[in-house]
Amino acid sequence: ADAYRHRLEQLGVTCRLHYPIAGYPHDIERIVSDDGYGKNEYIETTRPLVVVTAPGPGSGKLATCLSQLYHEHQRGIDAGYAKYETFPIWNLPLNHPVNIAYEAATVDLDDANIIDPFHLEAYGETTVNYNRDVEAFPVLKAMMERIMGESPYASPTDMGVNMAGYAIVDDDACRDAARLEIVRRYFAAAVHLKRTGTGEEQVERLRSIMNRAGVTPDLSPARAVALEKEAATGAPAGAMVLPDGHVVTGKTGDLLGAASALLMHALKAVTGVDGTIPVIDDAAIEPICRLKTEHLNSVNRRLHSDETLIALSITSATSPVAARVIDGLKQLQGCDAFFSVIISSTDEALYRKLGINVCCEPKYERVSLYHR
Repeated sequence: ADAYRHRLEQLGVTCRLHYPIAGYPHDIERIVSDDGYGKNEYIETTRPLVVVTAPGPGSGKLATCLSQLYHEHQRGIDAGYAKYETFPIWNLPLNHPVNIAYEAATVDLDDANIIDPFHLEAYGETTVNYNRDVEAFPVLKAMMERIMGESPYASPTDMGVNMAGYAIVDDDACRDAARLEIVRRYFAAAVHLKRTGTGEEQVERLRSIMNRAGVTPDLSPARAVALEKEAATGAPAGAMVLPDGHVVTGKTGDLLGAASALLMHALKAVTGVDGTIPVIDDAAIEPICRLKTEHLNSVNRRLHSDETLIALSITSATSPVAARVIDGLKQLQGCDAFFSVIISSTDEALYRKLGINVCCEPKYERVSLYHR
């Protein structure tokens, strides 16, 4: 720890050490004492409001805040604590699709939305919180009582500053977006299970969550269209729902993979370019194909979607049509794409960089001992 701290200080990063506390979080006597929070180094602050962030759950945000509360009150400073939980949204119904989508997004944490019983008892109002906060509240309240004399909060909902529910101006749009996100989470988990052999419980739980939300894996029309295209061509295929609701497809060809073909067809559609017109110059495609097979020892000469965009960009230097097509990239942001097989990590990364939501059928194009 000393070496790490020294290195950070050399980089100009101010450091304060926190120490493990035996019996945390249940031994209140030890935690709220000089041997608990008091042992942690005090963090000097200069602003009246300090935001504490961290990379995820269990990363020490709460412990840091409460430790600081302890030190401030020891110094006679009247400090308080509140938290911002993005989800669940406390003033939306328990089974609102937006709140159900939170459970889908945190299925690996086994979070579950529940009615906050402390808030209901204290105020007679029904609000939504989640299991971990409700379970931890009695201990948290006891800590605050020891630190501050009395807890300013009667419930975990009291502590939150989430006003997102008041910001919804189109509930139907939010419900539709949440339902799509639930299905995306299902396919992401199913693909993870196929790739790693782990996570079967999460997939089963997501099936249950989809049932609660009243959706199926076929929610997006892109899935049915992609699977139909695969059946018709005998090769992997993809489909994308465009901003106007129109669905375009892409099939595996000699030079372009399904992800590349779909991207090109979608770009042509949103820019009004005839889908039958070749846009990329063969002189831009062929050198990339040769480089892959003759020099990089790839067995697949087809272009990935990032390579396709490079070829399109090269062509756009001399082709107004290609320039027009490439300018359509921003219009694909937020669109949903579905593929009949698990696409390469290269294609998936490019699609996500473009802001396109990607789902894949949890199967590989071919049986292999190794996939990447």
